[in-house]
Amino acid sequence: MTDPAGPADPADSADPMDGVYVGRADVDAAGDQGWLLGHFKPPGDPRHSDEVEIKWGVHARGDERAEWVRGEKRTALLILVRGRFRVELPGRGVLLAEPGDYVVWGRGVDHSWYAEEDSVVITVRWPSVPGYAVP
Repeated sequence: MTDPAGPADPADSADPMDGVYVGRADVDAAGDQGWLLGHFKPPGDPRHSDEVEIKWGVHARGDERAEWVRGEKRTALLILVRGRFRVELPGRGVLLAEPGDYVVWGRGVDHSWYAEEDSVVITVRWPSVPGYAVP
């Protein structure tokens, strides 16, 4: 069904306290290291969640994780939007080369990553853990 008012405009989301937030991932992500949703958003904001975190990750060719994440406490899903992106896991590398390619890893699985080309990825992690940070 088409909205008679036309397409959504992120500028219409000036008051997220009404229970609705309309945004643009590349713009909103720039203000929070790519994170769009999680425990770190203010309570009352529809993007606040203790259950899940969502990130819009923009990576230039050659970007890489400074060091492996060890002892991860969350499950993660990483989806390639565009580019070519490699996720390193214990004993194997996973190359995401086509839009929509994805990988899921569970709690306790160490990982790292490398952008083989300019890439955009969506990361979903759960649960959202306050105060938890990886190096």
